[in-house]
Amino acid sequence: VQLQASGGGLVQARGSLRLSCAASGRPFSTYDMGWFRQAPGKEREFVAVITWIYAKMAYADSVKGRFTISRDVAKNTVYLHMNILKPEDTAVYYCAARAKTGITEVQAGAYEYWGQGTLVTVSS
Repeated sequence: VQLQASGGGLVQARGSLRLSCAASGRPFSTYDMGWFRQAPGKEREFVAVITWIYAKMAYADSVKGRFTISRDVAKNTVYLHMNILKPEDTAVYYCAARAKTGITEVQAGAYEYWGQGTLVTVSS
């Protein structure tokens, strides 16, 4: 599966952005989809995941209550709705996919496919 992330940009603190990840190739609905981010000088970290079955969701504590992951199976697209953004949310955001497991996996190494990343910059 090929993943194409988009929607990043510059936003002021407390603003909102919506990231999109369009998938092509194998049926999108058979993958667990995750969002990760990597800030300069830091390791890639888990942000959110939605499973292929039952659409179970999980979030990092740092974004819980502010970010929402969703998917549109018909459009083969997963979204990350980001609200009340903080300067510490500044990072390159990556979408990732792994073959269906139904587990809300938070480890980046467990994902097989990655998009190219989209930069989110939050100014104070």
